[in-house]
This record gives sequence, structure tokens and C-alpha cells, in this order.
Amino acid sequence: MSKHRRARSRTPRPTRRVALTAAFGLLTFGAGWVYTVADPEKSQPAPQARADSRPPGEDRAARDAHRESLQGLTGISEQTRAKIPAESRQLILVTGKAKDSSESTATLYTRTAAGADWVRAESWPARNGAKGWSTERTYGDLTSPQGVFALTDAGGLLPKPPGTRLPYDKDSAFVATGRGVNGESLAGSFDYVVAIDFNRKPGTSPLDPTKPEGERKGGNIWLHVDHDGPSQGCVGIPKEAMKKVLETLDPTAKPIIVMGPEGF
Repeated sequence: MSKHRRARSRTPRPTRRVALTAAFGLLTFGAGWVYTVADPEKSQPAPQARADSRPPGEDRAARDAHRESLQGLTGISEQTRAKIPAESRQLILVTGKAKDSSESTATLYTRTAAGADWVRAESWPARNGAKGWSTERTYGDLTSPQGVFALTDAGGLLPKPPGTRLPYDKDSAFVATGRGVNGESLAGSFDYVVAIDFNRKPGTSPLDPTKPEGERKGGNIWLHVDHDGPSQGCVGIPKEAMKKVLETLDPTAKPIIVMGPEGF
């Protein structure tokens, strides 16, 4: 009896071990299942906040608004744009690389009517005063005057190009004497000239010496043929560009030149 009882008492033990093992496996599986579901979400990087919290497209809208305020022009301030006469429909924009630089770019713009956007026609490399730009230019300071000026009169050593409509004075006096600021030859510089109405009397030849605001400011500031060097105050562009300008400018379109360092 006692042996039989001991035998019976030993038989449930394997069953308990199997049950415990099964239960432990179920817990292990369950823990793994919970981890597997939660893990992908935890492993995803948290969305980073935009450094610029402005709504998408706001930057573009701001740029478009700025462009509209400048009416299609680039490289100038709104203050300069506001000085452009409303009736002008032709414009040469000269933007210098820096306030003290003699290197610049000249761009011809046109528009169909007063208040319309300006449309770029052509662009050329240009040179200006050896010491850059000044709003208070004085004679001999080697700067070009900064501002907005009318273009009313032209002339040159050579006959006017076909289609020229500005008053044109062909004169043998359009010959530069001496040498350029850097010692370069000035030959051909005044083959074609458009007077910039800075301290001059509009409606006269570019050779007219009249300086309404006095000798101290200097004068005879022209758009002329580039001589491969900086000027004493004029703006030089390639010869073919000068021909294009003369063929394009029309007195009835009130042409102007807007000139100064980038962003002025």
C-alpha cells in the first residue's frame, strides 16, 4: 500500500512541469508579440520641427511681392524704383559689383506702357568710375554719379547708326585725349555717345560744356564705347551694345538710365 501510494504521488509531477513550461512559453510568446507590435512605432524618428515655421510658400510669396514692387527690375531698392518716372518706357540699368568697384553690368529694359512691368531686352558687361559710385560726386574724384537720369541727346565721331531717333551730333571733336586711368588707349571711346543728364543742359549736344549745378560737380558724364578700363565717371559698354542702344532709344519713350552699386 505504501509503495503504491508513493508511485501515485510521483505521477503528477511531470504534468505540472509540462503545464508550467507551456505557461512560461505562452508568456514568452505573448511578451514577444507585444514588443513586435510596439517596436516599429517606437523606432520611427520623431518629426523634426521646421527651422522656419512660416507656412510653405510664404517665402515665394514674399519674393513675388518684392518683384512686383520693383515692376520686374532686379538689383535695385524700392526707393530707387520709386524715382523712375512713370512715363518712361525705356530704361538702361547699370548695377555695379560694389560701391567701390569699377565693374558693372548694363541691362536694357522696355515696357509697353506706364505702370507696366519692365521686360529685359539685352545685357552687357560695363565699366564705371575707377573708384566706384557716389551720390555726392565731385569733379576729379573718379566716381560715377549714382541715381536716375534722363537720356536725351547723343552724338559721336562716327555717323549715327540706322534707326537712331535721339538727336545725334556727329562731330570730329568726339576724340578722347590722353590715356585711361590705367594707362590704356582711349581710341574709339567716343565713336558713339549718349549723354547722361547729370549736371548738363538737356536738348544740347553732349559736347555742350554747360554745367547748371556748377563746375565742382563735374559733367560730361556719358554712356560710351568701353576702352577696356575704368573711367573717370562715365559708363562704358561694348561698341555693338552702343549701336544697339542708339537704334533702340526713342525720345517719345522718355528713356532713362538708372545707375549705382548692386542693391542701391
